[in-house]
Amino acid sequence: MGKIIAITNQKGGVGKTTTAINLSALLGSLGQRVLLADIDPQGNATSGIGGEAGETSVYEALLGRTPMTDAIRPTAWKGLDLAGGDIRLAGAELELVDLPRREFRLRQVLTAVRDRYDFILIDCPPSLSLLTVNALAAADTALIPIQCEYYALEGLSSLMSTITRIQRSFNPKIAVEGIVLTMMDGRTKLSNQVAEEVRNHFRSKVYNVTIPRSVRLGEAPSHGEPIHVYDPRSTGALAYTVLAREFLAKNGARVKQA
Repeated sequence: MGKIIAITNQKGGVGKTTTAINLSALLGSLGQRVLLADIDPQGNATSGIGGEAGETSVYEALLGRTPMTDAIRPTAWKGLDLAGGDIRLAGAELELVDLPRREFRLRQVLTAVRDRYDFILIDCPPSLSLLTVNALAAADTALIPIQCEYYALEGLSSLMSTITRIQRSFNPKIAVEGIVLTMMDGRTKLSNQVAEEVRNHFRSKVYNVTIPRSVRLGEAPSHGEPIHVYDPRSTGALAYTVLAREFLAKNGARVKQA
């Protein structure tokens, strides 16, 4: 049964979608069967991986108009399927309100396909919306990217409170998968201070690798390619490769193919 991981942060611009794209693609390249589910109305994970939502998307599946299997398409990248999202998901916020068990719609549709995958990664909106609640109610764990900047700890504290509320109300089994430090600039005192504070507070939950600031990471989505394809020698590609391997090690999974 595939493990479901919600990649989430209530603050935007922290590398959430970049992490969703590159971690999912790299896990696929390392022999895992991976589904990337894009539930952000911006649809950036969908376009950034070189896909498109098409006529049938996560939106239709959430509203019960089609099976989740109809919303899933293969990508150009080994081992990786995509359940695409787009601006139609913005309407889902209102349409879900009147549906029964509205917080569990995503759990329901993912349950039907989770046996096909080793990992299902959900790219969440950068807000505590009903879509995000659906993701956290469906997930086994939450993976949290944090930008190494001044307000990072404040936002992290708020997100941890949100996860606690989700545990109490919708999903008592959800846990923190890990914390990924992103947009790290080792030359600045602030980045190093934030990284140190996060590691001191959350200890083993923080991944050893840090994701650097990288122009190439910003360019790759415009080409619809993960960073290890767009520029395999870049610092971003090397960092996300290490993250994928560290992720597999923490989950007791092995690299099936190099």
